[in-house]
Amino acid sequence: MTVNVTSSFTFEGGFIFVKVIRPVCCGMDVHKDIIVATIATTNKDGIAEYQQRQFNSQNHSLNELKTWLKNNNCFDVAMESTGKYWIPVFNVLEDEINVCVAHPKYTKAIKGKKTDKKDSKWITDLFRHDLIKSSFIPPKEIRQLRELSRYRIKLIGMRSSERLRYQNAMTISNIGLASILTDPFGKSAKAIMHEALNSQTLDEEKIKSLLKKSAKKKTEAVLKSLEGSHIETDQKLKMTIASKHMDELDKHIEDIELEMAKQCVPYASLIECLIMISGISYLAAMTIIAEIGVDMSQFETDKQLCCWAGLAPANNESASKKKSVKISKAGSYIKPLLVQCALSAIKSNDEPYYKIKYNNIKKRRSHKKAIIAIARMILVASYHILQTGEVFNPSDLEEIHKPKTSKNKMTTESALAFLQSQGYDVSSINIAV
Repeated sequence: MTVNVTSSFTFEGGFIFVKVIRPVCCGMDVHKDIIVATIATTNKDGIAEYQQRQFNSQNHSLNELKTWLKNNNCFDVAMESTGKYWIPVFNVLEDEINVCVAHPKYTKAIKGKKTDKKDSKWITDLFRHDLIKSSFIPPKEIRQLRELSRYRIKLIGMRSSERLRYQNAMTISNIGLASILTDPFGKSAKAIMHEALNSQTLDEEKIKSLLKKSAKKKTEAVLKSLEGSHIETDQKLKMTIASKHMDELDKHIEDIELEMAKQCVPYASLIECLIMISGISYLAAMTIIAEIGVDMSQFETDKQLCCWAGLAPANNESASKKKSVKISKAGSYIKPLLVQCALSAIKSNDEPYYKIKYNNIKKRRSHKKAIIAIARMILVASYHILQTGEVFNPSDLEEIHKPKTSKNKMTTESALAFLQSQGYDVSSINIAV
């Protein structure tokens, strides 16, 4: 949703006058069960009349709210993004009414007596004078894709937790496979642990047959790590349940990824352009689209997008003293993804563009700052690709891959200056013309 950005301030005679940008608008204080709505109607003299009503969060009441707004010719609504409670209201109103969802920090009232009715009226007054900054709310199809993407991330976190519990049980049972095999959840390790959990005694020949590919080189170490190991009944039950849970989570994650791929079919051409950026896979490209959408007109510049994603340093200065300017905590979903893409990009030898950039920045700054810088470069590139539909082709690509060697030619003047700096008398030198 776009919001009128006309300035609401005018300066006359040293005074600040706040203009009324929206003569008829509504502010809402949204909670889990109740919604307090206030409509402000401003007359020609700039005096506002207020109407207040309270609704509940059920569908029939939300439809009553929508009818009440339309009957009062109110098509501009503002509310705080309180948890998930704003989403049902937004879903009902978005098709016919311009809804501005604002971060609570932009609608914070002055300390004092605080009630739901006063909060609703305060939001209305701020919105009436265009003093509320709207949050980025993508279209419905992008929001659906975002829900799947974020749920996938939660499931991956659950799977990681189960893996840690599984490895703890292995440690308690004196099984040191995690220190020998590269992946404690690879095919060889899984087969060995399945055999250990389902048999009373371990057969060395059976264990040797379960080792695959490069794991066969570590046969002796694997057998030694299993000597003397004994899995108690509590740890056996714990590992069995964790193993089944991990398998279930793997299947659920695959189902979500498949559904995400189906929903991303309309954006296939844009995804093909995004994966040309070093470090971005097909799944990462889908997740980026799920977070920022495909309509870049929501962001004025790529710098604004970087600030929204939490990849830009903050401005914190008072009395000419600069305080902490670390990156913000924003972008809790897209920022870790871009950092992972950056870590992958700097390891690529086939496409060393970001690898060279990273090494140049790391010399001057540090590893962490260089990674954040690369993540920001990837986001800026994604912004322009989604905005123009062009392929990844940075202007300094050739310069980075083939740096120009600077050959400083020594002139007569520079040669004489060098000799003079070394303590030689150059006054007696005859210069041939």
